[in-house]
Amino acid sequence: MPTYNFRHIDTGEVIERRMKIVEKEEFLLENPEYVSIILGAPTIGDPVRMGLLKPDNGFRDVLRKLKKDHPLGHFNTHD
Repeated sequence: MPTYNFRHIDTGEVIERRMKIVEKEEFLLENPEYVSIILGAPTIGDPVRMGLLKPDNGFRDVLRKLKKDHPLGHFNTHD
């Protein structure tokens, strides 16, 4: 379930709630003193795929073995 942030119009208090999108709409209808806010952009990808972190050595060993065993980059599925 996604997490949503809401700010109280009068006090500025920010609250966070985990709920379905349908529940978010119901919450806003039932609590007109709150508005929905976005505190940050959602994460689009993981750090490894984005190049920010490298895979650990164990995983890299598996990749090296696959590359060695299958130098053309494809598997023979007709054995």
